[in-house]
Amino acid sequence: MTASSPPEQTWIDEQVHELRAQAEVALEGADPEGVHQLRVGVRRIRAALRVSGHDGGGALQAELRWFFGELGPLRDLDVLLGRLRDETDGFTPDELAAFGRLLKGLRAERGVARRKVTRALRGQRYERLLADLSATDIAPTGAVGTREVARPFRKLRKAVLAAGQDPADEVLHELRIRGKKLRYAAELMATDGGRLVRRLVKATKRLQDVLGEHQDACVAEDRVRGLVGEDPDEAFVAGRLVERERVRQAQARGEWYAAYEEVVRTAEELLTPPAAPPPPRSARRKR
Repeated sequence: MTASSPPEQTWIDEQVHELRAQAEVALEGADPEGVHQLRVGVRRIRAALRVSGHDGGGALQAELRWFFGELGPLRDLDVLLGRLRDETDGFTPDELAAFGRLLKGLRAERGVARRKVTRALRGQRYERLLADLSATDIAPTGAVGTREVARPFRKLRKAVLAAGQDPADEVLHELRIRGKKLRYAAELMATDGGRLVRRLVKATKRLQDVLGEHQDACVAEDRVRGLVGEDPDEAFVAGRLVERERVRQAQARGEWYAAYEEVVRTAEELLTPPAAPPPPRSARRKR
């Protein structure tokens, strides 16, 4: 990249550089944030492709979906295992030992997922994807206006209205996905959009965090229930974990709508056209 590189090329070069940097973190394996940031980067590029009109035929989108899918199982297990470890506060030594036995299967599953990610990151298909991305000229910020933000906002509001007073767990998960799409659209115009766009990014992130906490708690409960065997100590520990996840689900259910209302207030303020200025006063006629 040279000093005369167009801003479009500068942007995609920065994204590819970030993917390479996070891939190194992921390959080292000590910090789960590497895989997480790879997925964040893929989402950002996919959002830019959608709004910029590039990638005719969807070839890059298909490859990005493939890569995103390769990362998914490891990321999900990292979140789950970290979450369950955090839930052991107050456990006795015997309960911690039972907890370790309970998670044995998940740790083995994570090993398989990690090997899958390692193969993907060291493979030729991933290198071709990076090369193809570097050859594009995506200009997401300049391409994103209020129309691109209005579309996912309308879909989110429609989905919330259809969800009812007590949405099912699956419905809240779908709302989280719609909120995430709105967030990424807002992030793409945040550089040029000013204060309101930054507020919308913050509000959608808050909504995503609350609904994400609910989804993670639901997944954790389901996975823990599936781990229970004949060991009574493991079953007891699993019951304690499920109880704590239920509390977290209830907390998130009590918070998500207020977070959504802040999204609505900010989005409506952003998307409402400014009032027309009053017409100029006519010059007084001379007597």
